[in-house]
Formats: sequence, structure tokens, C-alpha cells
Amino acid sequence: MPCFADRLFTYISTDFVPIYLKSYIVGETPISTWPTVISMTVTYLTVVFGTREIMKNRAPLALTTLFRAHNLLLCVASFVLVLLLGEEVLSNWMNVGWYGILCAEEAYTQRVEFYLLVNYYFKYYEFVDTVFLALRKKPLTFLHVYHHAATAILMFVQLNGRATVCWVPALLNLSIHVIMYYYYFATASGARFWWKQYLTTLQIVQFVIILIMASFAEYNVFASNWLPTLPHVGKCAGKLSNGLVAIGVVMSYLVLFVNFFRQTYTKKSQAMTSRLEPKVISLVT
Repeated sequence: MPCFADRLFTYISTDFVPIYLKSYIVGETPISTWPTVISMTVTYLTVVFGTREIMKNRAPLALTTLFRAHNLLLCVASFVLVLLLGEEVLSNWMNVGWYGILCAEEAYTQRVEFYLLVNYYFKYYEFVDTVFLALRKKPLTFLHVYHHAATAILMFVQLNGRATVCWVPALLNLSIHVIMYYYYFATASGARFWWKQYLTTLQIVQFVIILIMASFAEYNVFASNWLPTLPHVGKCAGKLSNGLVAIGVVMSYLVLFVNFFRQTYTKKSQAMTSRLEPKVISLVT
């Protein structure tokens, strides 16, 4: 069934790749332990805020070509991962059904794990987003810095939890990133789009869907393992503690993005309306 993957791996052989780079093995796979994850996060924050201090009395760097190349790479990579992960999920759905693709252990295939692992490493490369902001002397908002740091940790927690439902946030997030990084790529050269506001709306909808799916899976993990008298569909793969951490992080994203939407679009729209009202009244009178 996975036609695209089969064709791609015909041209790009993975036979020479060691198993710990194709599967997630704690302690062997790079950045698979808490000390390494924490050190990567601390390094990210140190580099970002250190760069901001260095640039404080300097002129902003344009870096247009590098910035566009960076965003194009992430746009294309996200698109390829959407195709790979999407067709693997579709293939699993044909074998195990709707509940199975959210909870069945056999739906957490080696390919799904490999795609999640590749996506995990891209989260560290995405730290470069913030470095560009610092070099170009753009505002370093809490939302941006927190989201980048927390998402890498979130992916680490998900890989350790081995929950089948983890493909949901990965696939949704990658789909958003295809659009988002294309937007940054295009606007860096002066393009303007009317749908920027709707991109934020899509991100908020993404978090709502993730929370619904993850909560459903987490409930079935809890009920099937600890309280089987509760009504539930069946057994569900994943660790309860990891799932709860993931849900907590996504809830924080939802709160922050809703607040960003209100501050950026709702309040600005209200302010524009209030400025126009006196002019309308004067024209009427």
C-alpha cells in the first residue's frame, strides 16, 4: 500500500543506516535521554538569548537568502513527511480500522516510529527559526520560544510513551508546517497573503483535535489497565504518564495561541472599528 515510501526508499536506501537511527532505542538513539534533551534545550535558550544580547547594539541582519532557503527546506521536508506518514496511517487504517489506528500496538509500525523520529530531529533544527529572529532583531515572544523548546521535549516524551495515537499530532503539525513555512519563505521576498489570520486559526483547531484524540486514547489506556469496569472500547497502546504530560503541553499551546489570536486579531479589529465609528457618525450627521 505505501507506494510513495516504497518508491522513495528504492532511490534512497536505508540498509546502511544503523538500527538505532531507524528505530527509537533509549540510550542508543541520539538525544534519547533526559540529560541530552535538557542540554539541547539549555543550549537553545543560551544561544538565542546570547545572540539577542550580541545584536543589541548592532544593525539587524537581513539574511534573506539564507532565511528563505531555511524555510523552503522545512516546507519541503514537512510535505514529504506528510506523504510518508499519511500513507502509512492510511495503510494501517485499512488493516485495523479507526480504533486500531489510534490504539492498536500493531499500528505503531517501524515506519511510523521512523517518521516520528525524523520529525523529532527536525524539531531541533527548527531552533534555527529563533536564531534568525534574534539575528534580524525581531521580537522574541514567550509563545515562540516556549513553543519551540516545549515541542522538542513533547516529541521526546511521545517517543518514549510509544502511544499509537502519536501520529495524530505529528501529521497535523506537519501539515500546518507545510503552509506556515511556505508563508515565511514567500513573505521574506515581499509577498503578502490575506490568509495569515486563518493560519493561526488552523493551529488552534489542530490543538483541539489533538486534545480530543489524545484524551480518547488516554481514557482507554486508563480504563483498560486500571479500571476495566468503566465503559471503554478496548486496550490502548501507550504509557499513561507520558500521555498526561503530552496533553498538558498541548493544552498550554491552546491557551497561548488563543491569547495570541485575541491580542493580534480580535483586539486590533475592535480598535479599527472604534476608530472608524466617529467618521461614520460624522458622515451621517
